[in-house]
Amino acid sequence: MNFLKTLGWVVLTVLVVVFSIDNWTPVDVNLWGNLQARIKLPILMLLSFLLGLVPALVYYRTKSWRATRRLSSVERELEDVRGFRRYSPPTTPEAPSAEPVSQRIGAGPAGPVRTGELP
Repeated sequence: MNFLKTLGWVVLTVLVVVFSIDNWTPVDVNLWGNLQARIKLPILMLLSFLLGLVPALVYYRTKSWRATRRLSSVERELEDVRGFRRYSPPTTPEAPSAEPVSQRIGAGPAGPVRTGELP
């Protein structure tokens, strides 16, 4: 694909050069009042092309820049919202049970702890 793009640019460049060589004639451009400018035809065409291209290119770049900024802002907000959903609020401590403290302390994963006995 890169080869075809390069080939297209080469063909376009050759066409522009051939056109410029064949039409290298001076052209009188009437400016304001009695002021005239003598300019070569290919240069005049290039200037008129750039005069139309540059404002459109500036408009496109500005619009693209604004859209990129807006999109990044929305992405940050979305990540914040997703972060809040992933966050679980801390659980409240359990209410104390009705059984005596001595029974709760002695009970472990293997059962109640026996005190006063040696193995």
